[in-house]
Parts: sequence; C-alpha cells; structure tokens
Amino acid sequence: MKRFLDILLVVLFAPIWLPVYGLVFFVVLISSGLPVIYWSKRVGKDNVIFLMPKFRTMKLGTPTVATDLLVNPQQYLIPLGGFLRKTSLDELPQLISVIKGQMSIVGPRPALFNQDQLIKLRSSVGVDLLRPGLTGWAQVNGRDDLSDQQKVTYDHEYLQRQSLLFDIKIIGLTALKVIKSGGVAH
Repeated sequence: MKRFLDILLVVLFAPIWLPVYGLVFFVVLISSGLPVIYWSKRVGKDNVIFLMPKFRTMKLGTPTVATDLLVNPQQYLIPLGGFLRKTSLDELPQLISVIKGQMSIVGPRPALFNQDQLIKLRSSVGVDLLRPGLTGWAQVNGRDDLSDQQKVTYDHEYLQRQSLLFDIKIIGLTALKVIKSGGVAH
C-alpha cells in the first residue's frame, strides 16, 4: 500500500514538481555547468548501496563526506547552492528514486555509504529494514542538528509507529520545516 501511495503522490504532484525541476535544472546548468545531477552513494533498504540523485550544490572535487564534516563547507557551495539546500530543492531528483522503488516519500534519510556509525546503529535496531525516505521523523525533529544516536532514536520510533496518518503528519511537518528552512546547517 505504501509503495502505491508513493507512486500516486509523485504522479499527482507532477504538474507542480516537474516545472520546478526544470527551472532548478536550468539554474544549476547556467550557474555551474555540467554535471547538473550529483549521484551520491547511499545506503538503502537492507543496507544495499544505491545511487541517489540530487541537484549539484557543491563544486566539483568536494570531498565525499557528510557536509558537517567539511571544514568551512560554505567554500564548496556553487552559486545558489545554499538556497537550493535550505529550500530542499536539491532533493527533487530523488523523486526518480521513489519511482524506481529505491526510496519512499517517508522513511529514514539514506545514510552516505561511509557513515559507518550511523549504518551500524540503524542496523542494530532494525531500521535497515525500511526503505529510506525523502523525509522522515528524524528530519522533522532536527535534521542536521541531530547526532547519529538521536537520528537512530527517531528512525526507530518511526519503525515502531509506521502508519498512513503518521506519514501524513511527517509530510505536513516537512512542509513547515522547508518553509522555515529549519534544521539546515549548510
């Protein structure tokens, strides 16, 4: 049922997200050149690595680590990269991953392939059994401001409380967070 709802939401909202996708694609291309899409190695369901697309917000050659581990991450941003991150517009290409079944609309955010501690903690409480999401319970409760342990606590709570109503609540809270740019450190 959840997979059906994911596809339904992507298709229903296509008239809204497709024009925005095109505009962001053009802006990144004009301001920073190719490639426009950055393919990030992420950990999916059952700890399987997949390539997750994002609009590129960082300069070519930026180290492949979580942004909070970079010294002065602002130096790596492309023009408008900070804006794309704060508004989460850089995440739009992940709708492709939802259509492909690699991600869901709601679930734990996929860890980078090299976030060993986060991956280990998630696996220890069964969160690795979930399909990762565009947004999740940890996202709306702190996003970049949370430690790995706090993220896993929220992810585990999501695992235990999964329901359509809970997903709707998370989607609504996500919309508020995006409007306020809450919890985005870089």
